[in-house]
Amino acid sequence: MRHKPWDAKAAAWLIAPFKDSNTIHPNHFTLLRLVVGLAGAWLFAKGTYLNTAAVLIISSNFIDHMDGELARLADKQSRFGHIFDLASDALVTVLMFVGIGVGVALSPETNYALEAGVISGVSVALIFHLRYLIEEKHGKSKIDQAFWGGFEAEDILYLIPIVTLLEGLNYFLYLASLGAPLAAAFVVFQYGKIMVEEK
Repeated sequence: MRHKPWDAKAAAWLIAPFKDSNTIHPNHFTLLRLVVGLAGAWLFAKGTYLNTAAVLIISSNFIDHMDGELARLADKQSRFGHIFDLASDALVTVLMFVGIGVGVALSPETNYALEAGVISGVSVALIFHLRYLIEEKHGKSKIDQAFWGGFEAEDILYLIPIVTLLEGLNYFLYLASLGAPLAAAFVVFQYGKIMVEEK
């Protein structure tokens, strides 16, 4: 069995005091994750307060672990909560990339930023959709992310504040527009392989 990533361990520790609460529900943290993440995506799209936007995005990414950890600790797992969590994850991540594209495109010296944001966002949406289909049929173990030394692939998002501090958001965006389609192609391959195995 794989160990938990560092951020999930931290989330479990922070959420432990709420496990016996009758008023705090995992869906409250999912909603908080959604609101904080959408605020970050909106600031990126405005092209202002980029460091604040970055902090909001990584905060949202961290809060994303809190709902699941509370659901497990307090035995409050539900079908609705799972779908709400997945939908929130997808919406925040897709709109983050599109928002970055919109914001970077406001600068006259950049080219194809909006297109790069849309390409990244659409690729991420496809990844989430296919991973959901795989999980529905074959369980969560089939969609485990790459894991190195306590970090998952999605933890790359924790570097966004460094990117904004160094004013490298345009480079991050263009790299994402290459990396996200490649990741999507891998998931398409994974999905196709599973479909073939079922026949």
